[in-house]
Amino acid sequence: MTRTAVAIALLCTPLVAAAQWNLPPESQRCPSKWGAGDEMGSGNHMKNPQHALRAARLIKTGEVIELGHVLGPGMPFFGTRIFNLHTKRTFMNAGRNTRGSNEEVVTSEIGQVGTQFDGFAHQSHGDSHYNCFKTSEIATRSGFTKLGVQNAPTFFTRGILIDVAGAKGMEMLGDTYEITVADLQQALARQGNLRIEPGDAVIIHTGWGKLYGKDNARFVKTTPGIGVAAAEWLAKQDPSVVGSDNWPVEVAPNPDKDLSLPVHQVLLVVNGIHLLENAKLDELVAKKAYEFAFVMQPLKIYGASGSTVAPAAIR
Repeated sequence: MTRTAVAIALLCTPLVAAAQWNLPPESQRCPSKWGAGDEMGSGNHMKNPQHALRAARLIKTGEVIELGHVLGPGMPFFGTRIFNLHTKRTFMNAGRNTRGSNEEVVTSEIGQVGTQFDGFAHQSHGDSHYNCFKTSEIATRSGFTKLGVQNAPTFFTRGILIDVAGAKGMEMLGDTYEITVADLQQALARQGNLRIEPGDAVIIHTGWGKLYGKDNARFVKTTPGIGVAAAEWLAKQDPSVVGSDNWPVEVAPNPDKDLSLPVHQVLLVVNGIHLLENAKLDELVAKKAYEFAFVMQPLKIYGASGSTVAPAAIR
């Protein structure tokens, strides 16, 4: 039995090495399924009015549940990312009605703080982005000439909440728990055998959002989230957006210490699927609102890699 066990172990060794994930070469991922030169990726789903009509049919009471955090000084930040707001008392107008005027100046990495939407210029594989646009060819000091977030549409589509934490009977998953395909499928089965349809906004609840603004140091240090296998499975379901209540959607650090946020590459670079990070899901989860109309519009910032957003679920 000992010799047999050793032999099996030796036979399995090369299989483990072969199973290590590597990003597909450009010849396998370009042009994208949306066509050569496409800049919208999964946003192309929103050109089909049936997605909006289907979402509208889900609205029964008109209840609106906000999924975005408030932008402010209590947010968790990474590195040199900042959000500073300075109010301007511009002037008091002369005249009988004494009209006062106030404005503000904001200094921030506006696309990568708070509840945020990742565009395709945000991530690359070396020099290569979604649909094989090259950083060296599209990046300028005043914005990206291709793949800017202004190409993203208004999203009005069916939203699906996948409560992985709830399916495991937990308020919050462990610090570096990797969500698997089985975890997603089990949660969907628990929620009435929901199925992901093309064009859906898929929102994953890990419970990590409970730390947002309360224990920011822990929130940004690590996080549970989907792994590569789960991301590839989700990509096959053809959603328009994949989001979560954590900062990268994916598990971090990745169990493979030689990989840095590979799910960003799986979804953004390889499959052209947008990411929604730091979604506020407490109310959605408490009400067990697993299916809803999802609405979100990124800011139309020319050449930007992402955008702050304030998505909502409508039931």
